Amino acid sequence: MAGAGYGKSGSNAQDVDDDIDGFAVAVVRDETKWKVTALKPSALNDLADAERQLRELRSTGAAFGLLDVDDEFFIVIRPAPSGARLLLSDATAAIDYDVAADVLDALNLDVPDIDPDELDSVDPWEEGDLGILADLGLPDAVMSIIVGDTDLYADEQLGMIAARLGFADELGKVLDSLGH
Repeated sequence: MAGAGYGKSGSNAQDVDDDIDGFAVAVVRDETKWKVTALKPSALNDLADAERQLRELRSTGAAFGLLDVDDEFFIVIRPAPSGARLLLSDATAAIDYDVAADVLDALNLDVPDIDPDELDSVDPWEEGDLGILADLGLPDAVMSIIVGDTDLYADEQLGMIAARLGFADELGKVLDSLGH
């Protein structure tokens, strides 16, 4: 996990923008090609900010966000007129990270009641919509396998999603430009 206080619940979010490792990208599918662009790092701290950045893309094609937070967990955000569809790869992350707690709140779920000292002995579980990318070619059963592979880091899981959907090269270029 991140060092004490970095992006964790109760920390001062405006001071931790640069302290959370990871990346946030927007992925857009227009007709036959994928386009991946970096989001501002503030998306890693604030779900509302990530959603706002995605909505500002104003794409005619499918658009979604991928957030890798400290390589501990990932979030998939899919803006929709009736509210964003969300997938959080590890609900236990909400104990330490505000953005994960924001996802659970948006899903009308409580932060798990787990003692922070016992987190390492608790198996993670996902919350949200496993079928969030099904219409783009990633069925919920495959997403479930990716999310369930807890031996992988979040960036590796997101790489599997990118490979399955066909934008791994585009994602790689953006991550290289970000120094990841």
